[in-house]
Amino acid sequence: MPNQPLFAGLVIDEEGRPAESAFIGNEPCYVVDDAGFRRHIPAEQVDRAVLAQMTEMMKGSEDLLSEQTAKMLGQDDPFSKAMIEQQLKNIDKQFDALMKTGIPEDMRAYLGMMGFKVVINYHGEVLRVEQPGRAGDEGGDE
Repeated sequence: MPNQPLFAGLVIDEEGRPAESAFIGNEPCYVVDDAGFRRHIPAEQVDRAVLAQMTEMMKGSEDLLSEQTAKMLGQDDPFSKAMIEQQLKNIDKQFDALMKTGIPEDMRAYLGMMGFKVVINYHGEVLRVEQPGRAGDEGGDE
């Protein structure tokens, strides 16, 4: 279990207010202000929902994503593409490791600067994930 919520600093409530990070015992939580009542939402619940949405968005595009990733890395050969594509197909295993290690603070800061946000309600349900560079916000039709 990470020592803080995976998307700390990137989660906001429906009103656009940032969700704080806190702990209940040793369990990381997001804290949402519900008319003065501070609701503590287990971070794992929110983090796994966000990762599941990301997985869904990538499904079926592994070949294109692996090709573009290989180009960005300067590894534009068939073996590198195949290796990256296999990693993308097993992304759920990568996410399990990410849940244990967490996202480095500088990477979260970069995501925030690029406009990445997770919008949750006070029940901890992920309403949408706003991602930079996506054409149309498919998750925003509430």
